[in-house]
Amino acid sequence: MTVTGSVAKAPSPLQAVRGFLRTNPTILAGLAVLAAFTLVALIAPYILPDPVRVNPIQRLRPPGVEHWFGTDQLGRSTLSRTLNGTRISLTIGALVTVLTVGFGLFIGLVAGFVRWLDGTVMRVMDGLMAIPGILLAIALMSLFGSSVQNVVIAISIAEIPRMARVVRSSVLVLREQTYVEAAITNGTGLPRMLVRHILPNAAAPVIVQATYVFASAMIVESILSFLGAGTPPTIPSWGNMLAEARPFMQRAPWMIAFPGVALALLVLTVNVLGDALRDAIDPRLARKLRV
Repeated sequence: MTVTGSVAKAPSPLQAVRGFLRTNPTILAGLAVLAAFTLVALIAPYILPDPVRVNPIQRLRPPGVEHWFGTDQLGRSTLSRTLNGTRISLTIGALVTVLTVGFGLFIGLVAGFVRWLDGTVMRVMDGLMAIPGILLAIALMSLFGSSVQNVVIAISIAEIPRMARVVRSSVLVLREQTYVEAAITNGTGLPRMLVRHILPNAAAPVIVQATYVFASAMIVESILSFLGAGTPPTIPSWGNMLAEARPFMQRAPWMIAFPGVALALLVLTVNVLGDALRDAIDPRLARKLRV
């Protein structure tokens, strides 16, 4: 007598992603809002007026049919400058995240797995972390000068030590696992060990930390630009807009309201997305934090 049965097929990657998003609506909502900001950043330069075009006749016009977000002290469209500022914030946030994750992974993996390098490397990271991130970024910007590239470098240098410590703490736990000891016994080389066994299992905390780096980079960029140490004044970033709006806060509050709300909404979205990812990836940690 032969017993036959159906074997369930493993879900495809696309089905797995759909199932994950269906069971985590907060992540889906966060990704939708982030996608909307990204779409705005991509199409704004093509459908809106030049954000640096000056029109003194239209200066300080309140929001209305002609100018939905009003105009600033030089007659520039606040709508165009706010939506084009989205591109600057997202670009800087993405570049800082890529650099931070790349260098942070390398430093954390090496420091956590190569014991004789751990002490020296992490003391350097501790020294950088002892300096407040915004002060370190301001100091670096005073040396490099104002540009988008220098802002990315300055913020990344301040964020890399934090990412490295997150990766190192995960590696210290993973290197004591049985499968790692078995791989070492079988003669697996260090590069293959890190790529095949350590990195995949350390990916979850890195992904969560990356979302916080993304949000932090946008905030620091706005602070630097607000203080005059960030992007050049000719670039319509939210920090520059807030700095220019200070003398006109009472007369033209829309100049500070729209870029401020856009920055707050984008940072809130990224932070909520990071919290939701943390809860989905490690529910036990989420329960501990709520106690």
